Amino acid sequence: MGEIPGVRAARRWLIDGRVQGVGFRWHMRLEARALGLVGWVRNLDDGRVEAHAEGGARALEELEGWLGRGPSGAVVEDVQRFDAVPEGVRSFEIR
Repeated sequence: MGEIPGVRAARRWLIDGRVQGVGFRWHMRLEARALGLVGWVRNLDDGRVEAHAEGGARALEELEGWLGRGPSGAVVEDVQRFDAVPEGVRSFEIR
């Protein structure tokens, strides 16, 4: 079954491990944009990364798969996923 054009899903993730200081946010922005997703990613004070993305369900699943690996140099220990409400953002940004 295909995705319905114009229908946007949203997800939020908390990524734990060695995910700060390894280019995680920069690489995630590249991945998200390549998948046609919009949203944001930011470092948290406790060493985790928080991310929010909106777009098609298939693209969100692909991004989530990437989050489990991260870029070279990252060591992802855990990814928590939450359903989210679309915020209507227009691009993917690093906060």
